[in-house]
Amino acid sequence: MKKIQILGTGCPKCKQLAEMAEAAAKELGLTYELEKVTQINDIMKFGVMITPALVVDGQVKSVGKVPPLSDIKSMLQQQ
Repeated sequence: MKKIQILGTGCPKCKQLAEMAEAAAKELGLTYELEKVTQINDIMKFGVMITPALVVDGQVKSVGKVPPLSDIKSMLQQQ
């Protein structure tokens, strides 16, 4: 199971990234858990200073932007 985390305080881009990550996981047929990390202290534990950020299985994959769906899919497929 993939653990997908969206780091952000709930801004429109954070919500968009969450929706796109979920869509990408569904299109790939992945079993996943989506978690929204909204507390600044928890976000900073990942070393992230700019949101939104995408974390897959504990690894930060994207920071400060909403990548295209194709990029999110490839991030989810990486081991």
